[in-house]
Amino acid sequence: MTEEVRAGAATGTVVRTDDGWPVSPSRVPTSVDRTMSRLPRARVVVLSVVVLVLVACAAYFGWDRGVGPVESVAAPTAKPSPTPGPPALRDLMPPNVRIGSAVNGQMLASDARYRETLSSQFNAVTSENAMKWTILEPKRGVYDWSASDQFVDFAKANGQAVYGHTLLWHSNTPVWVTESWSPEQLRAVLKQHITTVVSRYRGKIWAWDVVNEVLAEDGSLRDSLWLRKLGPRYIADAFRWAHEADPDARLFINDYGTEGRTRKADGLLRLVKELRAGGAPVHGVGFQSHIRLGAPPKDAAGNLRRFAALGVSVAITELDVRIPLPVTTQKLLDQALLYQHMLKACLAVATCESVTLWGFTDVSSWIGSHYPGYGAACVFDEEFAPKPAHGALAQELSARKSASPN
Repeated sequence: MTEEVRAGAATGTVVRTDDGWPVSPSRVPTSVDRTMSRLPRARVVVLSVVVLVLVACAAYFGWDRGVGPVESVAAPTAKPSPTPGPPALRDLMPPNVRIGSAVNGQMLASDARYRETLSSQFNAVTSENAMKWTILEPKRGVYDWSASDQFVDFAKANGQAVYGHTLLWHSNTPVWVTESWSPEQLRAVLKQHITTVVSRYRGKIWAWDVVNEVLAEDGSLRDSLWLRKLGPRYIADAFRWAHEADPDARLFINDYGTEGRTRKADGLLRLVKELRAGGAPVHGVGFQSHIRLGAPPKDAAGNLRRFAALGVSVAITELDVRIPLPVTTQKLLDQALLYQHMLKACLAVATCESVTLWGFTDVSSWIGSHYPGYGAACVFDEEFAPKPAHGALAQELSARKSASPN
């Protein structure tokens, strides 16, 4: 995708001041010039001397009666208008779809540019870690709500919806939970965790990832502590307990490698059918969408549509596009097309509820530590400058907004 920028149809040379104002290349005589030309040479000399004296006095005493000399005298010029920032994605989204970002807790607490960009660009947020079980309950019965409360308060202050991530994930089970416990003990502690967390934020969180990554690559249920000890029913139970704690929250099942037509996506489709047929309150399916440049998901829009046909909402929950290093202009343009492709895929489905980026700036991206040789996965660079990917998202949304009836 290329874009050619033209200066205009007319040709010619225009000289401009530093402020951008056009002037003629040759200086046009002014009325002062004509007046001075009519004066006798002696008077011109006298007037010149007077002007020099006045300038010297002004320089010595200071034009503003301050202390010290003024180095130069220049006519006041108009201040240039501030450079406009990138278009705010949150202002361009359809009214029924949210645009969100994952939030890094350290950056949120320490970096003003991070907070400003996050609040101005996105109307939904997902905490990367603050709402995970090991963070909230590091010791059994001992809760630490500080980071999660600060995150929710920030979202409320900036008019952002909160997507809770995540109530149950096999990779984030506290160390004090042990497989030596009986199934009854494990079931009780899981129910207590879900009920306690969801109840605390009842009415403050619009959606939850209830279970995260419960499938293996072949589409079968992932081997985990919970499956081994409680059997497949633990998934439906988790949804029921979350719904009891907050009946108004939207409840999602979330996984990776399912955004295109894959064996894993087929397995997820079967699981959602079974859960809903059994009465579990599964309201939506989250597709993480961690994409490698050059490997777009197969038929993303068609894949999302078959889930929507089950009567559930769909959401892109963790979108990023990692680039093989080094970064080049062409790679950034290709990345932009993939971001745009995934946005279009979700918006093409009537039940699309949100599109969330897994971080918006390369300065805090997780990619470098998990995928050696890859990076630059986000829509803003490490200096918070928008990349072509941001422009592609804004362009797609602007075009849709312009085409939609008022």
